[in-house]
Amino acid sequence: MELLTPEELRAAIRTIADYPKPGVKFRDITTLLRDGRAFHSVVELLARPWLAAGVNRIAGIEARGFILGGALAERLGAGFVPIRKKGKLPHATVRVAYSLEYGLDEMEMHRDAVGAGEDIILVDDLIATGGTALGAVQLLRSLGARVLAGCFIVDLPDLGGAAKLAALGVPMTALVSFPGH
Repeated sequence: MELLTPEELRAAIRTIADYPKPGVKFRDITTLLRDGRAFHSVVELLARPWLAAGVNRIAGIEARGFILGGALAERLGAGFVPIRKKGKLPHATVRVAYSLEYGLDEMEMHRDAVGAGEDIILVDDLIATGGTALGAVQLLRSLGARVLAGCFIVDLPDLGGAAKLAALGVPMTALVSFPGH
């Protein structure tokens, strides 16, 4: 199957004005996910740099990161680790508070989800201010994992999240970007 270009992927993402608050342009990837060719393209393009890297796990951030992360883990032959909102996991967890574009929240993962020295790829649909991704990196590193990269469909570069990941020494890949927010 021929892969979509970045322009075609960008066109497959719906923009919803004034959601979740006035002035915000919400980048909705559900329109991309419903298109089999677009979804296949995203998974393949995110996987290609890591096919021979021996990645141990893909860590996906709730909720759209679960969709992408599961598919990417399967493509790379890696395990999958869910990073969830506080109170959703049944076993012993590690937790971190983090900043969102619109407030504060907490996320957690199982304490035994990753091991020291394991190579992890962090996945989510979008990076904006970087608060969620930075919190996830902190969680993974607290257990001794190496975060090889953050992989996203969308980057909102004007909000600075990619630069914050880079400052932590985590390279970032995004398939498309949208200026503004």
